[in-house]
Amino acid sequence: MNLTEKPKVLIVDDERGLRSGTKRLLESEGYSVETAANGTDGVKLGTENDFDLAIIDLKMPDIDGTEVLKEITKAKPNTICFIATAYASYDTAIESTKLGAYSYIPKPFTPEELLDNLRRGYDRRVLLLEAEKLRKEREERLLEIAFEKTRLNTIINSITDGVLVVNKTGELVLFNAAALNYFDLDRIIIGEYILRILPEEVSNLINKIIGSEKYIDKSFSSQIELKPDKELIVDVTCSSVPHPDGTLAGVVAVVRNITETKKIEAVKSQFVNMVAHELKTPVAAVLGFINLINDESFKVSESQRKDYLNRSFKRLTTLLEMVNDLMDISRMETKKKEREIVELDIVEIIKSCGDLLEMELKKKGIQLSYSVSENIPLIKADSNEMNRLFMNILGNAMKYNTDNGKISITVFQSGSYIVSKIADTGIGLKPEDKEKLFNEFFRVKSEKTRNIPGTGLGLSIVKRIVDSYNGKIIVDSEYGKGTTFTVWIPIKLNTN
Repeated sequence: MNLTEKPKVLIVDDERGLRSGTKRLLESEGYSVETAANGTDGVKLGTENDFDLAIIDLKMPDIDGTEVLKEITKAKPNTICFIATAYASYDTAIESTKLGAYSYIPKPFTPEELLDNLRRGYDRRVLLLEAEKLRKEREERLLEIAFEKTRLNTIINSITDGVLVVNKTGELVLFNAAALNYFDLDRIIIGEYILRILPEEVSNLINKIIGSEKYIDKSFSSQIELKPDKELIVDVTCSSVPHPDGTLAGVVAVVRNITETKKIEAVKSQFVNMVAHELKTPVAAVLGFINLINDESFKVSESQRKDYLNRSFKRLTTLLEMVNDLMDISRMETKKKEREIVELDIVEIIKSCGDLLEMELKKKGIQLSYSVSENIPLIKADSNEMNRLFMNILGNAMKYNTDNGKISITVFQSGSYIVSKIADTGIGLKPEDKEKLFNEFFRVKSEKTRNIPGTGLGLSIVKRIVDSYNGKIIVDSEYGKGTTFTVWIPIKLNTN
């Protein structure tokens, strides 16, 4: 490819207006653009022509976008593909990444977002083509490459994946800074026998190739945890490097960071386990109550019937709250949650939340008190988000409090922040539980909390809301004595 040519872009989308509008924009920015109105045409164009970049809609009437992506990356592995969609999920993110997608472009996108993604993708395309070209120009002796002060070192070091090249005797030929970082090495020397200092799993992969002493057209891959507690997980792929005569010259090892992908998979697994625990039991209970009511052979009194219905109502209400929480988290992650920014009085927000909980507080004999400084400034925020924030914290202060306990609320100004302290005299937290408090699906498990309903998502939502306003939240707790949440919300907010 001649890098002085216009970058070639393929747009595959069934929305006519989006296709034509995007084409006009990109052509005005110096791109050469072709379009396809459906997945079938997109596959044909993308596999028969050499495009630098491809923008593929995820949802199309004839062929799913992931299938189009699969066919294009199979035929043209160096084409940088983007998935454009308004329906992003963990599943599609993982699947598309595995199939070769470079990134997501969420719909609707701004011209700046699109152009920024394409610029980064084109930079990646250039690096791939240069690397491919250099691989074809390998010298008879790979050690010679390491000593050339050429563009090769610049290109290799600009790649975020780690790269190691060793000859067939295990001596180091070439490496980049990313490889040093991944393997936590301060210094390695060209020509050094590298296998003794690499992680055992990596050395074993390399030895599978150089141990044969002849060229084999095969790669070996393994996912390796380089730092404990899943702090750093990498995918290492080792491939044979041939001499021009077809004999084995050495091995190239490419190290790719897959920690975030693994975290996504862990969250998905955690979600499945949570669903099994949180949904199965209450749904089974509701079905049981309904069966008892409908079973004519079982004489159910009117008071029992009402009790069964009330229990079912409470169970289903909790499940609906969990679904709403999950939807809110999804909207926050994809930044699709609409905000209406207005001037708000935090004190009024907190007091209205307290009023809504009045009946429940009376049932437990909990006293609610306020200490509010004078002339608290207004803030600019979304009313629904602020209500959700403080209702979650107050709700927890009530649920995890003792009978006849107390909740004390203090509001004051500190510099550019409105500070709200919500302290309870409840069961408190152990240090190990406090560290996990804002994690999704985390709930304190003990004899005291066994019968307290909840989804384990409320405080995660609280943390996300506070962070979105550039605020902060701190938890102080002593087991058996109570918990205090302190929330800082800026007075002047950047709402963009």
